Amino acid sequence: MTRESERLGDRVSRREFLVASGAVGTAGLAGCGASQGGSNTESASGGDGGGESTPTQSQSDASGGGEGGVDTSLLNAEGSSTVYPISNKGSSYWNSNAPPSDGEYWGSNSESTVPGWEELGEPDMMIADYFASQAGFEPTEQRSEPPFPTTVGLSHSGTGCEAVVDGLVDIGNSSGPITAELDWSEERRDEEVVDHVVGRDGQPIVVSSDVADAGIDQLTGEQVRAVFQGEVDNWSELDGIDYDQELFVIGRAEGSGTDTSFRLNMLGDADASMDVDTRQGQNQQVAQLVSQNDGAIAYMALAFTSDQVQPIAIDFEGTVYEPDPDAENTIFDSEYPLNRDLHMYTKITEDTPSGTDQREAAFLNMFLTEFGQRVFVEDVNYIPLPTADIEAEREKLSDWIDY
Repeated sequence: MTRESERLGDRVSRREFLVASGAVGTAGLAGCGASQGGSNTESASGGDGGGESTPTQSQSDASGGGEGGVDTSLLNAEGSSTVYPISNKGSSYWNSNAPPSDGEYWGSNSESTVPGWEELGEPDMMIADYFASQAGFEPTEQRSEPPFPTTVGLSHSGTGCEAVVDGLVDIGNSSGPITAELDWSEERRDEEVVDHVVGRDGQPIVVSSDVADAGIDQLTGEQVRAVFQGEVDNWSELDGIDYDQELFVIGRAEGSGTDTSFRLNMLGDADASMDVDTRQGQNQQVAQLVSQNDGAIAYMALAFTSDQVQPIAIDFEGTVYEPDPDAENTIFDSEYPLNRDLHMYTKITEDTPSGTDQREAAFLNMFLTEFGQRVFVEDVNYIPLPTADIEAEREKLSDWIDY
């Protein structure tokens, strides 16, 4: 029996999606503390979505039509567990609507100043009020009462892409391009959705602690391909490795952006064959399995690495990319072959021919600032966008926001 035959089912049916995503969680978010956190541990507790950011009951009750016909209804996002740490942390901050005197999540006080705050001009407004006002919303001036509430669901990229296209959510989070996730042409993509890139991931290859303790801290691209295509069964079968331990090969679920990106960038085709021992739907689950099994190897997102789930260096045709951001060549570099964009897709409709409505523009704009890139991208171990890319992404919001 091949490894692939043992994989877990990963597709969520439309009915299951609606059941899972249709109700807002009952646990209110009084501030940021319930679901924020800028480290690898943020999403480790998110397993099956228990760590999702959700609006308070009063936010949910208040959502709907605003003054002058402005839409203040709940903005919902769904999809990639890779993009989840960025999107969910942003949602948590947004729902907190922390004041400028907070100093920890927003603004400044005598003890601390939030990164990127000064670059915004030190606005004297609450966080969601500030970003929403740039898109034309009236501020509420109330903590935990943003101009409109937000929530983020956790599944994987294929589900997020399908959900936004089908109109089930406002934003579809994906760590793979929608063209690969849904087998679309670029022409269809440009006709149906807008691709908002909010950060980048230097997708690492990770190993369990016993493998790292055996001195295995580097593989070649050819060795990685051999492992994930079932050509070897034991670590000792790889050239230059003296470790007699059966391989435990972990893959992401088919339909996840992490899996799609890995096949495209490492194996050369989004439909390339693989032979793994198990597949998991979310990065959190992959990290847990790697930490609990000897001989484990997996591909995942940077935000989920740890001492028990260690990224290794990869030699691609003579260039060694290290997991150290200060190395000469690093997996954080744009030249790293497994580097990938992190996407938030919105849908083009008759009402929004530009592909982005007023709420979506306000929320997405928060990520496309020095503050957003440092707090929501860099602080969760992803790669911030260069200035030119941020400016290009802002152009997609220019119908609503005057930069």
